[in-house]
Amino acid sequence: QVIKCKAAVMWEANKPFSIEEVEVDPPKAHEVRIKIVATGICRSDDHVITGGLVMPFPIILGHEAAGIVESVGQGVTSIKPGDKVIPLFVPQCGECSSCLSTKGNLCSKNDIGSAAGLMPDGTTRFTCKGQAIHHFVGTSTFTEYTVVHESAVAKIDSAAPLEKVCLIGCGFSTGYGAAVQTAKVEPGSTCAVFGLGGVGLSVIMGCKAAGASRIIAVDINSDKFAKAKELGATECINPKDFKKPIHEVLIEMTGHGVDYSFEVIGRIETMIAALACCQYNYGVSVIVGVPPAAQKITFDPMLLFSGRTWKGSVFGGWKSKDSVPKLVADYMKKKFVLDPLITHTLPFTKINEGFDLLRTGK
Repeated sequence: QVIKCKAAVMWEANKPFSIEEVEVDPPKAHEVRIKIVATGICRSDDHVITGGLVMPFPIILGHEAAGIVESVGQGVTSIKPGDKVIPLFVPQCGECSSCLSTKGNLCSKNDIGSAAGLMPDGTTRFTCKGQAIHHFVGTSTFTEYTVVHESAVAKIDSAAPLEKVCLIGCGFSTGYGAAVQTAKVEPGSTCAVFGLGGVGLSVIMGCKAAGASRIIAVDINSDKFAKAKELGATECINPKDFKKPIHEVLIEMTGHGVDYSFEVIGRIETMIAALACCQYNYGVSVIVGVPPAAQKITFDPMLLFSGRTWKGSVFGGWKSKDSVPKLVADYMKKKFVLDPLITHTLPFTKINEGFDLLRTGK
């Protein structure tokens, strides 16, 4: 059956979301239709609106969510109606080179780089006012019902509170994993985290869990410092308080630069600063924020020649289908908290207000 439901449609760039009635097709073979119960707002969704992340319009955004399976397509065996699930914007097909490698997690079936905005078969499951609506990174969670491929959904503990664990669909896992999986932060090490949104705070939680002795939080919004300290930051600095470049400040604070730095904003300038502030020979800098479209980076190659490591991290380096159920299980065992990352809870129809809160740093 086709389901008619509410969705937040983005018809064109730099406009508000429009709450519309959409038709959601039934799942095809190896697809799953999900009733979305809770969805987070992520800066990556906003990047699409502003053109920083280029995707086709019209589109249903959203990629950090949790819900309940409504129906499954032919051949789906691992998931059944009624299961609690988290959609995965990084799928896990289990067959491509990244899935087969112990070192990789960015499945080749992802739609982050190609940005087709379609299901793997090249079609869409959403229609609004007679027009086909694009999917977003294989998830599209700003709708009451969505359809995802079987490789892009994880079954989770039936007792998990969906309004909390939805954060494991992106923000928490991305940040926490950047520290514990991608960087592999070591006990006693020194870390710098640029950007204290939900993902940056999750990086701090990961650094703390890994046993870092100093965690220096960096943000131009000092209102974010109290929460950063609550979650494990040992010091907080605002680049606006200094005359000299922030990487020089960090090198002075540590004597030789930090062991690990994380850029969790998505800005060229802070990516270079994060690289420059880590120890010249064995420092590791991780890019977590989505880089802006059409911008190129220029830096002194001596920064790398001396031995530094510069890496990227998508979804915290976790193999999604394998790891998300385990992360939910860890949450249920109280191995980490999610409540401090949730600042507001709004009804779906107030999604535009939610994005205003994001943009004003609240």
